[in-house]
Amino acid sequence: MIAYLGIGSNLGNTTENLQQAVLLLRRYAGEVLSVSDIYHSMPQGFESENEFANIVVRINTQLSPKALLHITQGIEKQMGRTEKTQLDNNGKPLYHDRIVDIDILEYENVEIKSKELVLPHPRIAERDFVRIPLNQVKNSTNV
Repeated sequence: MIAYLGIGSNLGNTTENLQQAVLLLRRYAGEVLSVSDIYHSMPQGFESENEFANIVVRINTQLSPKALLHITQGIEKQMGRTEKTQLDNNGKPLYHDRIVDIDILEYENVEIKSKELVLPHPRIAERDFVRIPLNQVKNSTNV
């Protein structure tokens, strides 16, 4: 199954963090078919002086969407992420700086709406740092 994952980092050496995440995805999630160029952006939804580095990867995986989610969360923890995004009392996300963040953007033509996972990712269209590299990787075969 083909899945598209968005990876972002704004702490430490962000380029190395992205490379490490791709390496771990190769090891645990499946074959990495293509990787976008790095897209730099300022944080959205919270204040920080740390710029984000973002990429999108296309992978071929045998994992189910939920299993893939658990693998990506495990990679985040392995790389040192300690906090996941929480929701405030109104259901609005409370974002923060992070070593790595891995989001499943799309998984084949699967649509899921659960508390744990929503596919396709609901904010792709409003985030240039996702939309632009996603379009690049969809039109590429480079790894």
